[in-house]
Amino acid sequence: MKLNKLSALLAASTLLAASTSAVAWESENGAHSTSASVALGTDYMWRGYSQTDNDPAISGSFDYAHSSGFYLGTWASNVDFGDDASVEIDVYAGFGGDIGESGLSYDVGVLRYFYDGEDYDWTEVYGSIGYSFFSFSIAHSSNVYDSDETGTYYSLGFDYDLPMDIALSAGVGFYDYDDDVSDDNHTDYRVGVSKEFAGFGWDLTYTGMDSDGEDAYSRKNGGRDQGDSRLVFTISKSL
Repeated sequence: MKLNKLSALLAASTLLAASTSAVAWESENGAHSTSASVALGTDYMWRGYSQTDNDPAISGSFDYAHSSGFYLGTWASNVDFGDDASVEIDVYAGFGGDIGESGLSYDVGVLRYFYDGEDYDWTEVYGSIGYSFFSFSIAHSSNVYDSDETGTYYSLGFDYDLPMDIALSAGVGFYDYDDDVSDDNHTDYRVGVSKEFAGFGWDLTYTGMDSDGEDAYSRKNGGRDQGDSRLVFTISKSL
């Protein structure tokens, strides 16, 4: 079943890449623009743990942006939680930009998670601020995982351009749950490098969690744990 789902998603992504090579668009006055992307990864890691039961992931996005800073978009990927959910679809809208000449940037918005095959959709609001190589973000939900309980995710990011047009990205996050959601809060971390080459994006990222996170997000399945540290390789294409 997993192979059939993945094969179908791969075929859909291939057709999308072949048929929407001109998705990226900008109006004559530069006020409106659209963009899209497809990606294939060895896993779909989200806040430190696998969303695909340690299997590969196919994802795609479509976004609209206005010169005012407003944006609207959607993103989707296959998932595997051991139930009937097979696809995650995210829909988001927000506003971002620079704060005068201060060198600070900001982004605020709302995101809705939908899961095909299961009824545990939920909503999150988020905000971030960036300066130089650093960024700090907060994402909060009063109904995390459709639990009617709260969950707040704090993250600190670092991005730096290395020689040869290689980008370094690192981050650490902390998930603060209501006790009724999880007995343990957890910390996750990541460090990776990426590069644009031959018209594709290439990314190699190492991600992991603390022991509390590994315990909370482990689902033993043939000896595989969703919260284990791992290297994730992703190839992507902007359309």
